Amino acid sequence: MSKPVSKVREAKLELYRKKGKIHAKATAGHFNSLRWAMVWFTQAIFFGACWLSWEANGVSRQAVLFDIAHEKLYLFGLVLWPQDALLLAFVLILAATALFFVTALAGRLFCGFACPQTVYTTIFTWIEARVEGDHLARLKLDQSPLSGRKLLLKAIKHGLWLLFAAWTAITFVGYFTPIRELLPTLPGWNVGPWEGFWLIFYGAFTYVQAGLAREAVCQHMCPYSRFQGVMVDAATKNVSYDAHRGEPRNVRRQAGNTGDCIDCGICVQVCPTGIDIRDGLQYQCINCGLCIDACDEVMLKTGTPTGLIRFMSENEAAGQAQPAGLLRRPRLAVYASLFVVFSVLGAWTLADRSLLLADILRDRGALLRETAEGKIENVYTLKLMNLDELPRDYRIEVDGLPGIEIVGQREFTVEPGSIRPLPLTVAMPGDSGESGIRPISFRIAARHDPATVVVEKSSFVLP
Repeated sequence: MSKPVSKVREAKLELYRKKGKIHAKATAGHFNSLRWAMVWFTQAIFFGACWLSWEANGVSRQAVLFDIAHEKLYLFGLVLWPQDALLLAFVLILAATALFFVTALAGRLFCGFACPQTVYTTIFTWIEARVEGDHLARLKLDQSPLSGRKLLLKAIKHGLWLLFAAWTAITFVGYFTPIRELLPTLPGWNVGPWEGFWLIFYGAFTYVQAGLAREAVCQHMCPYSRFQGVMVDAATKNVSYDAHRGEPRNVRRQAGNTGDCIDCGICVQVCPTGIDIRDGLQYQCINCGLCIDACDEVMLKTGTPTGLIRFMSENEAAGQAQPAGLLRRPRLAVYASLFVVFSVLGAWTLADRSLLLADILRDRGALLRETAEGKIENVYTLKLMNLDELPRDYRIEVDGLPGIEIVGQREFTVEPGSIRPLPLTVAMPGDSGESGIRPISFRIAARHDPATVVVEKSSFVLP
């Protein structure tokens, strides 16, 4: 006998909550002003730094340039080479440590104010509002049937988005190919293959991420939102709703035993990720503070104190005192200590950085040779790398054994940013009484700067 068929339909697993496109209501206030200040600050640096020039040794060049073809990184007067990769490691460690410190201090503050996704989404949303109107007009337009007006507005909006994304891509590539050389090649598309790829890819990436994906990046794609919880503690301040003060909600604004929240929903309407902060701390919250601005405005209108939604820690929500000082918050103390330590190490590495690199290789094809004068000779190849921007002269000396000396030329010129292999013959008297393999050292000194000295160790083979 067959089993009865269940009337319950098979449940479908949804990977994310489908809420449709979010049209956040515009708001004004302290945190909104801070967000726009960060937009202007970051974009002024991004779009402006590639146009700065720097005069070096009588030659003008782009002040900030990642010259991959010549394996150089220009940062104003500083020129870095692949050998300086340790400095890049220090920069990345400092950036990560600073991010962890800020997260432990105030949650996803970076996400709400300085994250490129937030910054460009803010710009694209501003463009959308200028073309299609406020959040209600945009929602009505999306829900309306297809018409000539709708097509026109959408075409204008997406056209402006594409123009801005294209200029963003041009600026990005302008940090790798000098921007003044890149622009003339664009009208005829006379760009190289890698420039062409990155212009298309970065432009499309900006358009999709900031224009189409928007809040979905913060909700479902950003890995930082998933692991931020391990970096916070009970004293971390996040955007929070004061439930003790707000509940029960005074929907009808009646006097009595009710909270200050009137359930207007304005905090949800202004949220760029579409969450309700009154449901508690959620990983989608980017701590932008827009709900604080909107709620404070409502509180002022209803004659109640502001701060129903504010930056608040778990300790404050529970009525407990905040720990004072870094020593009472181990996370902050560890992050601050690591930041100081790696800052000092990075500064020391930069200050101790030499513009001269040397490597000595002994000829293994012939261990030694004896001359007619009774001297013992060994042959070496010395590789000198001049990391300076000017040609430099270097003097080479050898010591470590009695009577040892370099045969022939001892001073050489190395062109800027180049490696020069130098064949060296080193000799010493055969009757010195030494035998076997003996350690020696080569001393390379710059003629223009006596403090620039490199010592390379090697060995000398005797009978």
